[in-house]
Amino acid sequence: MTDDRVDFASMLASRLCHDLLSPVGAFANGLELLADEKDPEMRARCIDLLEQSARTSANKLKFFRLAFGSAGGFGERVPADEAKSAIEGVIGDRAIDLNWMIGSEPLPKPAVKIILNLSLILVDALVRGGRLDVGCETQGDGIEIALHVEAERLFLDADVERILQEGEGATAMTSRTAPAVLVQAVAAQNGGTVMLARETATSLLVGAVLKGR
Repeated sequence: MTDDRVDFASMLASRLCHDLLSPVGAFANGLELLADEKDPEMRARCIDLLEQSARTSANKLKFFRLAFGSAGGFGERVPADEAKSAIEGVIGDRAIDLNWMIGSEPLPKPAVKIILNLSLILVDALVRGGRLDVGCETQGDGIEIALHVEAERLFLDADVERILQEGEGATAMTSRTAPAVLVQAVAAQNGGTVMLARETATSLLVGAVLKGR
């Protein structure tokens, strides 16, 4: 295995651990509080905390299984509802409206990986909430993917933006930019391209075109 592949795997693992640290840590804290707490009302609050942390952890694991992993349990295509549910889970209770514009037909795994990783990038960019539109359709023997965000405040990491616009080698890879690198890698493996366009200061369009296989 090349050093680049090792670094890439390490960065994806770092991103996964970073995102799971908070809910798993909250779960551990909730267990400690529950063990020491005798007041019924406070114990009920601890249980609520445990339930919330467990739900958040499960949602993130489901998302990363599809976004970073091999999506075991599915064939070459993934049910569209699974991808939608994964995005809803990673949005959680943030003030983000998801506008899902994809039908019920199963999606090829490469398309799902790109949709989920772009969604992760854009959810991070919606620091104060907003709207996320997700679309995907077959065009001839290829697939066109488009995600659009709009918000009062939109912050896309500069290094992530460069990688999406210019390719994997545009800047040094970090755990923060790993999803963008993965998007470019999956697109390249499928004869595709990635595009990003800033429409206004508060709206952004990003997507990919994959060739049929």
